[in-house]
Amino acid sequence: MWREGLAWSVLSADYQRILQVLTDRHRLGQGPLSCQEMTAAFGLDPVPAKVEALRSKAKRLVARGWLAARQPGRFTLAQGVTGPGGAS
Repeated sequence: MWREGLAWSVLSADYQRILQVLTDRHRLGQGPLSCQEMTAAFGLDPVPAKVEALRSKAKRLVARGWLAARQPGRFTLAQGVTGPGGAS
């Protein structure tokens, strides 16, 4: 579960990649991403198996407080979660 000051290093590399792409979007003032858009951002083929694998990981991050899904199927950083090194 996320809590203030918890480092990203506690997460697996796949989860860190998801957080990094969403941190980059936040920094650029861009909105939430769908799992299909994340798949493309990672250079993966947007086939159902890849999209669903990312959706499963993103939903786990929501359940653990790292991400928020304010719109169905679209993910963004949860309030208070910052980038590595404290950058938000």
